[in-house]
Parts: sequence; structure tokens; C-alpha cells
Amino acid sequence: MSILDSIQSPRDVKYLTEDELRTLVDEVRAFTVDAVSKTGGHLSSSLGVAEITVAIHRVFDTSRDRLVFDVGHQSYIHKALTGRRDKFDTLRSFGGIAGFPKPSESEHDAFIGGHASAAVSEALGMARARTIAGEDYSVIALLGDGALTGGMAYEALCDAGASREPLIVILNDNGMSIAKNVGGMAKYLTRLRLRRGYRTFKTIYRKATSAVPGGKWIYRFTHKLKENIKRGVFNCGMFEDWGFSYLGPVDGHDLGEVIRALEVARDLRGPVIIHAITTKGKGYAPAEKNPEAFHGVGAFDRETGLTPPPAESFATRFGEYLTSLAEDDKDICAITAAMAPGTGLSGFGRTYPNRFFDVGIAEEHAAGMAAGLAAGGMKPVLAVYSTFLQRSYDQLIHDIGILSEHVVLAVDKAGLVGEDGETHHGVFDVNYLRSVPKMTVLCPASYAELRDMLSFALYDITGPVAVRYPKGGEGEYKERGVDKSKLLRTGEDFTIITYGININDAVKAADILAERGIYCDVLKLGSIKPLDEDAIIASVSKTGRLYVLEECVSGGCVGEEIASMLVKAGQSPRRLVLRNLGDSFVQHGKVQRLREEYGLDAESVAREIEENIPDRIKERKKKEVENAKETT
Repeated sequence: MSILDSIQSPRDVKYLTEDELRTLVDEVRAFTVDAVSKTGGHLSSSLGVAEITVAIHRVFDTSRDRLVFDVGHQSYIHKALTGRRDKFDTLRSFGGIAGFPKPSESEHDAFIGGHASAAVSEALGMARARTIAGEDYSVIALLGDGALTGGMAYEALCDAGASREPLIVILNDNGMSIAKNVGGMAKYLTRLRLRRGYRTFKTIYRKATSAVPGGKWIYRFTHKLKENIKRGVFNCGMFEDWGFSYLGPVDGHDLGEVIRALEVARDLRGPVIIHAITTKGKGYAPAEKNPEAFHGVGAFDRETGLTPPPAESFATRFGEYLTSLAEDDKDICAITAAMAPGTGLSGFGRTYPNRFFDVGIAEEHAAGMAAGLAAGGMKPVLAVYSTFLQRSYDQLIHDIGILSEHVVLAVDKAGLVGEDGETHHGVFDVNYLRSVPKMTVLCPASYAELRDMLSFALYDITGPVAVRYPKGGEGEYKERGVDKSKLLRTGEDFTIITYGININDAVKAADILAERGIYCDVLKLGSIKPLDEDAIIASVSKTGRLYVLEECVSGGCVGEEIASMLVKAGQSPRRLVLRNLGDSFVQHGKVQRLREEYGLDAESVAREIEENIPDRIKERKKKEVENAKETT
């Protein structure tokens, strides 16, 4: 039996020898690669923290001690060691284990982790709650160096250092080096500081100097001298100025060294930074060679590391269209928040490096800078996932909205995104974007419409405008244009209103109903702010029944505004159905499965509309269909 097979709970890790622990690291890495090759997921980040994760479970008890992951991409090995290994075949599937930490899934998951730079804030809150309650347990925040491109991390670190709360922050440095010098002397001094004899000597020395005349002055002098020498070797003054004890740089793949660092940090009983140097994708050659490709990956060949070629998507088409427009317009600038490949902007960055800005995980700064670019006469396009644009709501109002700056928001991954779940679904932007005065919100349903609407946003609108589009590719609808609305089917029984790629299911539902003798207007909205009020009122006044299909939460949805508008116009429908995601957070799973779960697919839409047709009309329609069949 392998070492990994013997681990039924993290307590079992504590009884292994160091050699057995190293074997466990190798086995759990291999297990993770094998599992993710079948399900897809975030691989590189988890492989990079294998030793750190095993060391944490060696030193701490995460059923009581609180381990907070920043983002959570690094949590797979933690999940494998905390009783969920036999469920990895369900990873990120509907009803299966989540791809991120989830407290409802395990007592070992202290907090959710979907958006970066938040872990220290959450961990500090837990540490303060512990102190107030008079309890005694450790709180650990594990974050990648990328999190330090987000301002929230610095706000939290400043407060945590000043708080003097016992709190351990593990900085997993796998790319953006924080240390100026990670050479032999730095490593030697780190090993020295982690030795038990050094810590014992330090404690005795402090007591001895405090007991002799002038001893406090001697201790302060020698301590200051030591700090100045240390800052010459490490570039760690920032953390220590904030009030942290700094341990590092530590080799994050030297299991013994990591364990000793964690033990020292625990015993220091104050704010501690452990700076661990790691390799993203460690232990799996294809991921080490190309960690970005294996950051978030679909199923792949375990032996060769070959992944399916990326499918064409709205994001890739957006990048192509914007790059083409920028060729003839030197004022177009593109901004991303550490998501150049994901938003399709890598090509733009290579072609126009002087007009491309990757600001890191700093969406608030990205939106504020976009406003400044617009005020300076540029045409800034901020490409950002819907779920991350949420962080910039204040900038949308204050920096962009009030002055009506001409900023184009390319809102990617709008709607359900699938396996990443609650923290990543783009199901709020419809509601918060439309709340911003002077904002125009366009919803292309095809690649051709995306091209036309992007050009329209840049050259025909003067204020802020959002062009929102989904993850993945287009459906059967492939028309072009920038129409505020289009009537795609006509009928007298029901009006179906929707926007974006939901039009594919709306049209399909109307066709299903037509086979049953029920005929619907299908009105596709190209703009959800402003709305085409005349077209909406004309359709509903004819049919008297309204069905609004949306892939967003209910509060503040388009359907609510349409219903209010119709009441004000004296055209209240006899039947009204607002079909959306309700007042809920949607779990993870494939998009089609989630659409079926929430009644957004064509069959569900057709069934619900038929249920809202009065029985007398359904009977008449049924007879009409039967008579037509007999005639033919």
C-alpha cells in the first residue's frame, strides 16, 4: 500500500517520518496530475505547493487551526489529504467537490477562495475573533506572489503587522521575486535563524541583557545592527516595517526547511511572513515548462501533457477584432488585470506593446486608469471577467460614470461560466452595470454582432459603454448588427424577451411551441440599457403575456425593469414570468447542466410557457394542430 493510500485524515500525516513525508509529496503530486488530467482544473498552482501543504498538515491541525487559501487554485493537494481523495473524479462537476475551498464541503476548509488578494484580510479577522473569544489556535494565510499586485493585500498586511495578532502569512513566491538576493548567504542565514539552538540563544540573550545595567540599550543596539545586516542580504524591510517577523527566503520544495519555518512561525506568537520560493507546476515536466498553460486546463493526456487546442471563443474573437481596429486607430489602448491570455489580449500586447497595459490583479486600478486614459484623449478598452469587474464598482460610478468618460468595458465570461462555480459566475454584471447612470450596456449574441458592437462602442457612443459576452463560443444565431432589438419570431400567444446567447434557447423554445400550435414573439435585445421600449410595448400589447429569459440573479434584472415599464405604460401583461437564476449563488458544474437546473434551456422554457397558457387556449391550439395534421 502506498503512503498516500494510508492517509485517511490529515492526522495520519503527523505520524510519518520525514522520508515517508517526502514519499507522500511525490505520491500526492502524481495523484493530482492523474486526477486533473481526467477532469480538468487548476493544476500548476497546486503542484507548486505540495511540500508546503504537507508541511502545514504536519505542523497544524486544520480541523481547528484555520488555513485560508488566497484564490484557492492551490487547494487540490489540501483536499486530497483531508478525506476527499476518493471524490476527485467529481472535481468541479455538478454535485461533486468544488475546485476551490468550500467550508460546507469540509471542516478543513476555513473559508472560500475565488478572488485574489483577500486571504490576509479574512485570516486577520479570524485571528482577532480567536483573541476576543479567548481561544488558542493558529491562523495561516497561504497566498501566491501574484496576490501582491492587488491593493487589498497591502491594506491587510499593514493592519495585520500593526495588530500584533499571532498570524502566519505564507508567501508562495513562484515568479515575482520579492527577495533582492536569494543566494548562498541568504540561504545560510535563513537556516541559521530556523535552528532551535538559535531561537533558544535569542531568548536567553534577551533575558540576560534586560537583567544587567544598560542591557536594554545593548540589546537595542545589537538588534538594530542585526536588522541592518539582514536588510542588506534580504529585501524584507517592508514586511518588518509593517510589524512582521520575516522568515525567508525558504526553499519551498525542501520539506524539512518548510516544516521548521512553520514551527518557528507558530512559536513566535505574532505576525510572521514565511517567504517560500517555489516552482509553479513542480514535479510534472509539461507544467513546469509551461505553467500558464496548466494554470486552468481542461482534460489532457497524462503521459504527453498534450492539451486540446483552444477552442474559438468570444474572447479570442474580441482580441482579434480589437487588434484589427487598433491598426488604424492609434488612440485605442487595451487594459487587462493579469488576464491577457484569458481575455484574448495576448496578440494585442505583442502587436502594440506601447498601448497595452497589464496592471496585475488590480481591477480597481485598471478601471481608474482607464478613466484617466479617456480623460487624456485615448480610447481605453478594459477587458475583464464579469466576476472580477465587481471589484471596480466604485470606479465605475466615481471615476467613469460621474464624468461620463468614454471607457469601453469588454465584459468577458458574462453569465454562467461552469466548473469554477459561485465565485466565478458572471451573473451580477447585468444588475450592477445597469445601475450606473449614463452607462450603455450592449449584449452581442454572435461573433459578428461582437465585431459590430465593439466598433459601435468605440465610435458611436460618447460615454461609458459595456459590451458583455459569455465564456465559450456562439450558437446557431450568427447574424450581425447593432440593433437595440430584433424580432426573430412572431406570434400572438406569448412574448419571449432575452439577450446575448440565450437567444438560441429562446428561438428553439418558440419552435418547439409552434409545433404544438402556440406561437410566440421572440424579441432579442441588443441593448439592455437603454431598452427599446417601443418594441417591447408593441409586442406585449399584442400577446398580453410576457416571458423574460435571463442568465443573471433576480434583483435588479432586466425583467424587473420591463415589468415596471409596462405598468407605467398601462400595458401590464396578463401573465408574467421572469425566468432567471433567482436570489441565489449558483454552484459549479457544466454550463448546460446548470441551465437545465435553473430552467434556462429550451425544453424548460417551452414547458413553462405552455404551463402559463390558459387551458381553454391550449385545448383550442391542440385541436388546430390535429386538424392541420389530418388535412395534410
